[in-house]
Amino acid sequence: MTSQESTDQVLDATDARLLLELTTSPRATGVELAARLGLSRNTVQARLARWEAAGVLRSFELRVQPRALGYRLSAFVAVVVDQHRLDAVVDELAEVPEVTEACGMTGPTDLTVRVVARDADDLYRIAGQILKIPGVVRTNMTLVMQELVGPRTAPLLRRLAEGA
Repeated sequence: MTSQESTDQVLDATDARLLLELTTSPRATGVELAARLGLSRNTVQARLARWEAAGVLRSFELRVQPRALGYRLSAFVAVVVDQHRLDAVVDELAEVPEVTEACGMTGPTDLTVRVVARDADDLYRIAGQILKIPGVVRTNMTLVMQELVGPRTAPLLRRLAEGA
């Protein structure tokens, strides 16, 4: 089962309520969650186990802000790739610590890669490192000035929990 297939399961309103509670109180125990939501402890534990096994919940590392690690700059790099080397390019990108995300795209760009850097010189180095990957044809970089809406799912969870 691929990562995409494992997260394709559909959650119900109870799942959404439980996930919303976890976004508010990520350190809550199963017993606390059950009491707050009026569920049995076994129901909460079973759902948490099911989500973990299916890859529904992402890793804790997503909660760590790169800024706190000294990476003050963020940029999106549009990458055009020789299609015969796409898999190898993605493998190489995954080896660059400053690459925090890479997405396959439709249209004139093959990949959009989010990178973080300590400063402008570091960003220049990272851009050069990406360009040196065999199979990368060209890149175009856009600097993030300010993150206005960060990664989130709470509005979607609220909609599901409310039955909309």
